[in-house]
Amino acid sequence: MILSKPRALCRGAGFRRRPRWRPRRHRQERPPAPFERRRRRLLRRALTLGLPTVWGAVAITYKLTCPLAQQSGLGARIVTSAVFFAVGTGLVFHVRHALVRELRQVREVAGAAQNVLLRPLPPRIDGFALAAGRLSAARGALVGGDLYEVAATDHGVRVVMGDVRGHGLAALGTVAAVLGSFREAAHDEAELPQVLRRLERALDRHLRERSRAEHPAAPDGGPLAEEFVTVLLVEISRDGDVWALNCGHPWPYHLRGLARPLTGGEPLPPLGPFPLPADLAAQRCGRLLPGDALVLHTDGLEDARDGSGRFFPLQSVLSEAARVPSVAPERVIQAVYTRLLRHVGRLPSDDAALVVLRNDRGRVPRQTETGRRARTMS
Repeated sequence: MILSKPRALCRGAGFRRRPRWRPRRHRQERPPAPFERRRRRLLRRALTLGLPTVWGAVAITYKLTCPLAQQSGLGARIVTSAVFFAVGTGLVFHVRHALVRELRQVREVAGAAQNVLLRPLPPRIDGFALAAGRLSAARGALVGGDLYEVAATDHGVRVVMGDVRGHGLAALGTVAAVLGSFREAAHDEAELPQVLRRLERALDRHLRERSRAEHPAAPDGGPLAEEFVTVLLVEISRDGDVWALNCGHPWPYHLRGLARPLTGGEPLPPLGPFPLPADLAAQRCGRLLPGDALVLHTDGLEDARDGSGRFFPLQSVLSEAARVPSVAPERVIQAVYTRLLRHVGRLPSDDAALVVLRNDRGRVPRQTETGRRARTMS
C-alpha cells in the first residue's frame, strides 16, 4: 500500500501544486490615450463654460423670481447691486484663473523646448569648470538670438558663441541650425576651420529653405539675403593653448588677476552675407594656465546703456570679479548680470549671453617645438 504524503510536506519538498483551471475573464479594455485626452479636454471645456452659465442663471433667477429684486426701494437696489457685483466678480476670477492656467502650461512647454534648443551646460567638462548665463530681450522668453555650446572632443575643448541678427523668438530657427551643425562638426572635424565651414553650409541651407517657405515668388530669397550670424569658435588644446576663429564677434576676455581681451588679429566677416575665404587658418590667442578663466560674451553686454547713454563697463566688472584668489564661474555670471540689470534699470534692448570657463587641470605640459610648428602650419 502506498501512503500519500501530507500536502504541507509535499510543498516543502519542492513539489508544486497544479493550479486549478479557471475561466478567463474578459478584462475591460482601457481606452486609448487619444480618446482619454479628448474626454478630459471636453470635460475641462464643459467646466469652463458651465460655471459662467451657472453664475448667469443665478443672476437671472434672482432678478425674475426674487420679490426683493422687484422692489424699487434703496435697500432693494443695494441688495440687487451686491448680487450682480458678486456674480460679475465670480466671472472675472473664473476667467482669470483659466487664463493663468493656460499661460502656465504655455510657459512650461516653451521653457522645455527652449532648454532643449539651448541646453544647460554641465558644471564641469574635461578638466574645466564652466557656467553660462543668458538674458533675452523678449519678455517671457528664455532664449533669443544668442547661442553657445561647449563640447569636449578628441581634439580639445571646443566652444561656440554666436549672435543672430535680431533678437527674440524670431531668431530661434537660425540658432537651431547653427547649434545643430556645431554639435556634430565639433566631434567629426579634426581642424577648427572645417568646423566653421560646416556652420556656414548649415546656415546657407537654412536660409534657402526659409526663403522658399516665406517668399516662394522671390528667386533671390528676398529679405532673408540680409540675415547674418556673428560666430566665435574657440578650441582649448590639452596644453592650454587657445585657438580661435572669429567671424565678426567680440573677442573673449582672459581672467588672471585682471580682465584682458584676447585678440587674434582682424576678425572675418559674419556668416551669411559673404563667403569664407579659401585660405582659412585658426589664430592662436594665448594660453590658459591652471586657475585662469576665459569669458565669452555677446555684444548685448557691452552695448547695454543706462538712462544717460553710458555703456556697460564689462571689462571693469570682470576685473573686479577676477581679483579673488579662485575665480568661480557661477559668481562671475551672477556678478555680471546683477551689475547689468542695475546699470540698465530694465531688460536690455538686446540679448545678452555669457560663458565662463576656468582651467582646473593640475598640470599643463610644456609644448614641444615640433608640436608647436605642426600646429602653426595647420
